[in-house]
Amino acid sequence: MSRQKSPLMQIVQHPPKVEWDELIKRPTQNFTSIERIVQPILDKVKRNGDKALLKFIWEYDNVKIKEMLVSKDELASAGKQVSPGLKEAINVAINNIEKFHRAQKTENIKMETFPGVVCKRKVIPLDKIGFYVPGGTAPLFSTVLMLAIPARIAGCKEIVLCTPTNSKGHINPKILYAANLLGITKVAKVGGAQAIAAMTYGTESIPKVDKIFGPGNQYVTVAKQLVSRENVAIDMPAGPSELLVVADDEANPAFVAADLLSQAEHGIDSQVILIAFSQGFIEKVIDEVGNQLKSLPRKNLAEKSLSNSLAIEMPDKKTATEFINHYAPEHLIIATRKPSKIAKKIHNAGSVFLGDYTPESAGDYASGTNHTLPTNGWARAIAGVSLDSFVKKITFQEITPKGLQGLGPFIEKMAAAEQLEAHKNAVSIRLKHIKEHGKA
Repeated sequence: MSRQKSPLMQIVQHPPKVEWDELIKRPTQNFTSIERIVQPILDKVKRNGDKALLKFIWEYDNVKIKEMLVSKDELASAGKQVSPGLKEAINVAINNIEKFHRAQKTENIKMETFPGVVCKRKVIPLDKIGFYVPGGTAPLFSTVLMLAIPARIAGCKEIVLCTPTNSKGHINPKILYAANLLGITKVAKVGGAQAIAAMTYGTESIPKVDKIFGPGNQYVTVAKQLVSRENVAIDMPAGPSELLVVADDEANPAFVAADLLSQAEHGIDSQVILIAFSQGFIEKVIDEVGNQLKSLPRKNLAEKSLSNSLAIEMPDKKTATEFINHYAPEHLIIATRKPSKIAKKIHNAGSVFLGDYTPESAGDYASGTNHTLPTNGWARAIAGVSLDSFVKKITFQEITPKGLQGLGPFIEKMAAAEQLEAHKNAVSIRLKHIKEHGKA
């Protein structure tokens, strides 16, 4: 394997499989060092509630706020600061996201599995949920859509949204407009790990929730993982952002470069990877990245992200596909002549984008799929947010006396084989009662 350092991205040629584990490492700090920063924040919010939140907002954001929650007037008036064109775009996105997530609804199940044995499964919405919406370097109002729409379809009763403010203590009006449009009335002016702590433990202003959703930086992600050890669930470890593009020589280098930059601009801890099959194509893409980078407002962030990123030349598509599944990207773009051929063999990815005219940005905003996706290799085991993320499925069973007479002896044998006599007796005592008295 050979490595070259270009001015923008490191180029790696034909890496052997023994070196893949090193290549797939994400550009995050050591998790242990992040935990040492995050855990005291969680502890202080747990002990001191709003007082700790206000202190952290001042320390980290240099902002003093009087009221933790956004007022009804602020929510209602936010739309005045949003252009008609953006409102139209948001409505199109809402329509598509709603269509796709409504189609994910599953029905309750009721069936007789054995004579006299009826099993049921009931779909029930989560009661109290919390959303974390990044709003620091970029106000991700699109995350409000991605979380609130499936929550609304599922029928969740209570939603609290936490997002950081600007330097003047105000939340971006686009985030407030989206929240108000989708019926979220409880919006808190707090970000970072302290927001995750607030939704986990509850404070004077922010209620405790049952499950926390939303992407964030590495501190937010670690905070979510830490609190999930307690009595709150999380959607997934989501963040920092990442993208892998696999492209053959027939792909458009300008398109590929634009896609790489679209994720690189998220932040310095984001990562983008290009897989190609010739050095010539890689060089074309890197040239395009350099050209497009010049005009980006977030050029400095993107440049730092690119320094953590790779352009990998692979010998063939089979090897490339194996590497993709090993990396398990949050976002995967397949920009090859026949993208479906590779797509059929992908089993580790958060969301997949096929062909030259399917930019990752479409999934981020308006195609209809969800953009809250597993990062850092978690796509090997879990999927992105969907309607199922906002419901729980409870099973029920009901057995008649006749049903127990038929099934009971099999249960007794299995319990006895596991040496769990009380389990066996719970059946035996009932069978004896039925034999002596008939129906109970």
